[in-house]
Amino acid sequence: MVTGVLEPLVEVPTRTLVHALLRRDGTVAADELYEVAGLLAMSDQQVRLSIKRLVAAGEFEVVGRGRRAVLRAAADLRRALGAEVRFVGFAYRQDRGLEPWDGRWHLVAFAVPEAERQSRDALRREILYLGGAPVQGGLYVSANAWEPLIDEAVRRLGGSATVTTATTRDLAVAGERDPRRLAARLWPVAEIAQRWTRLAVVAGARLAHLDAHPDLGRGERLRFAIEVATLFDEAAQPDPLLPPELLPDPWPGAEGRALAARCWARLATQDDGQHRIFTHYDGAIPDLGAG
Repeated sequence: MVTGVLEPLVEVPTRTLVHALLRRDGTVAADELYEVAGLLAMSDQQVRLSIKRLVAAGEFEVVGRGRRAVLRAAADLRRALGAEVRFVGFAYRQDRGLEPWDGRWHLVAFAVPEAERQSRDALRREILYLGGAPVQGGLYVSANAWEPLIDEAVRRLGGSATVTTATTRDLAVAGERDPRRLAARLWPVAEIAQRWTRLAVVAGARLAHLDAHPDLGRGERLRFAIEVATLFDEAAQPDPLLPPELLPDPWPGAEGRALAARCWARLATQDDGQHRIFTHYDGAIPDLGAG
């Protein structure tokens, strides 16, 4: 049994906790939710308020009452939760040297009529989500081949955007042409490195605790998995997944992802195979599906 404070501390949002406990059939068991929440130092009141907000947002419906209740995820939410799998898989392929950089920068520029400001803002957010860095007004760059993803986003968002894409091996921004220095100028590489470093520290600490306490209960194992997943998401969300050729060597992202995979695989061996947190990235993270 885990007692007291386990270092390093990880603050897990209640919404993240609920999503992490989603099972293959799209449900969350309330008794399990309250158990793991307690291990994460969350009060029952916090959990109840979070459930109310998720229901009000249309993400879940609740069947039953109290700890015997079951939360059922909306179909739209279940689809959205799978959207990032392809990017996680790409990151692990990079770590294994399977996605080498070809030296090309990929540029996209767009123009949207002022009357369609919402569409313009949505397209800008999508480009940033895909790892684009702003070069100047309406012009963004990526080190990865993102053209199919850009085309997909334009089709999905609709509107009358005019989009131009191009590639170049000779990109200069304010006179800087060195690829690694350009990457550090365009993206917050140092901040992203710190996030992956924190993941590595926590995942390593949880692995050491598992070695020392192999008889941890189900709730405690889920707690560990959710802590690692929370930090993984915090590091992955702002990471443009730059090719290793553009990053400092060694890069903490590779170590953090490797330790996270080892931790999840260890924890998954005693799970019933139904929790999304262990099944979501099957096929994307090496050896995770094998447990």
